[in-house]
Amino acid sequence: MRQDGSHETTTVETGRFCVARCSCGWRGPARRARSKARSDGEEHARGLLPGNAG
Repeated sequence: MRQDGSHETTTVETGRFCVARCSCGWRGPARRARSKARSDGEEHARGLLPGNAG
């Protein structure tokens, strides 16, 4: 998590799957579609997904 408390998400590709990860330690489910993994990260950063830290 950033010093200002905001979440910074990225996507990481592992083989055929893409995963959203956050600076707070959160990790989304493996997705085949990059767009869905990006959406997971965006929703996490906005506080819409369960498991949000902070």
